[in-house]
Amino acid sequence: MTIRILLVEDDERLAELTAEYLTKNDMQVTIEPRGDTAEARILAEQPDLVMLDVMLPGKDGFEVCRAVRPNYRGVILMLTARDEDFDQILGLEMGADDYIAKPVQPRVLLARIKALLRRLPATDAQANESEKMVFGQFNISQSTRTAILSGESIDLTTAEFDLLWLLASHAGNVLSRDDLLQELRGIGFDGLDRSIDARISRLRKKLNDDPENPTRIKTVRGKGYLFSKHDWN
Repeated sequence: MTIRILLVEDDERLAELTAEYLTKNDMQVTIEPRGDTAEARILAEQPDLVMLDVMLPGKDGFEVCRAVRPNYRGVILMLTARDEDFDQILGLEMGADDYIAKPVQPRVLLARIKALLRRLPATDAQANESEKMVFGQFNISQSTRTAILSGESIDLTTAEFDLLWLLASHAGNVLSRDDLLQELRGIGFDGLDRSIDARISRLRKKLNDDPENPTRIKTVRGKGYLFSKHDWN
């Protein structure tokens, strides 16, 4: 399941660079630049993790953390340009799960995020959620091995479902033929095998994707295939 992160950061350039790096590592990141509007978004969207800067316009990160903690189930990682012990202690007392001082190396940040998420016990709801994905009018369930588009069930073979699930699990990212074959069959692409291409063609027909100009499962020339996060309405 793709990790959903809400990055509450008013430094536009820093926020964009951070979001870009985390997105490349299979995380879905949205940005909120203000503290006074972040609170409602956190409670409404319930992201898996909130990266919360301390110094924000409208309302500081400590206030936001204290306000959302009683009704927010995910992880809160506080960010600050200051590294005084007072900030760290205050953030944790407000309900933050961890604290990291800026500037931070991207790889260190990624490792900290993964470590935080591993600490959380999986609830039944989270376990069930990990077995299904929803994109607009399309949803796919691994536990029941079903795919539904605009309320209608799609008839898929086992191989087609496995390929569709794999693509959807990496929505927004390009997977090469080699990636797909390694994951699905444990072999690399020899330059001749067209089984993936044939399955993609069949999936596009079943997903009502225009074969001449596909938008749901896109071909990225010279690289592979990309399952769109959008275009499912």
